[in-house]
Amino acid sequence: MIGKNYYRNFNFKAAESYIKLALKEDIGSGDVTTDMLIPAKNKSRALLVLKEHGVVAGLELFRRVYKIVDPKVIVRSSCPEGVAIKGGSKIAEIIGSSRSILKAERLSLNIIQRMSGIATAAYCLKRKLGNDKIKLVDTRKTTPNFRLFEKLAVKIGGGDNHRFGLYDMVLIKDNHIEANGGIENTLKVLKKNIKSKELKVEIEVKDIVEFKTVLEYGRKTVDIVMLDNFDIESIKKALKLNKGAFKIEISGGVNHRNVTEYGKLKGIDIISVGALTHSVRSLDLSLEFVS
Repeated sequence: MIGKNYYRNFNFKAAESYIKLALKEDIGSGDVTTDMLIPAKNKSRALLVLKEHGVVAGLELFRRVYKIVDPKVIVRSSCPEGVAIKGGSKIAEIIGSSRSILKAERLSLNIIQRMSGIATAAYCLKRKLGNDKIKLVDTRKTTPNFRLFEKLAVKIGGGDNHRFGLYDMVLIKDNHIEANGGIENTLKVLKKNIKSKELKVEIEVKDIVEFKTVLEYGRKTVDIVMLDNFDIESIKKALKLNKGAFKIEISGGVNHRNVTEYGKLKGIDIISVGALTHSVRSLDLSLEFVS
């Protein structure tokens, strides 16, 4: 079942190309075990079972794996994506060639387990944040060639996406600043070289001194200021100084133990959490053949 608008602008063409590469990696010249043991004419029915409480994400991509392996395999599901579901729930039914189901099993599970783990983490952290005015976003700390899937999972879990790559936003990080000889010079170079405001411009600051420099030199060019690894008191100082001049992003060290504190502060627009994709645990789902 496709969730509410989750897949509206999703790049299925790119996703299918990744799926085909992953199938080639896994199947190679053939599934020797299945082909040896299972007659080509065999048909089977299998159930996708959620083994623990969580948020399921990626059902449409799960289905696409089977469609690519064998268009005759039927995948049925009435499970909603983006909501918490109890462990033990039957998520989907798969019917078709036994060989095809077995060949698609591992990749389809890898995708939905990973995506569901990310969606569950985003869902839980968003609830702990307790402030719908603040966007909870991911980062570029994603699995190579799986970013498309992981960022979709964050959205299904109730979060939002930061920039997708290096091409769709100007994000000035600490190493850009160091390479430019400091934040003041970086802002001057930015002002000189920026051609239009088609792309959002964000700059990372490491302390209040750098934030004050952005207030002085960056008002006409910078849209968002990232307060990187600021403690709560420093964030409060920055918010007081900001007075709405820039959108404010908080980054670094945000987790389920302290996220509620940030949710209580007025003036924060975005919280980015790399852990949503780089260190999340996959959700436990399994594929069970039934008679």
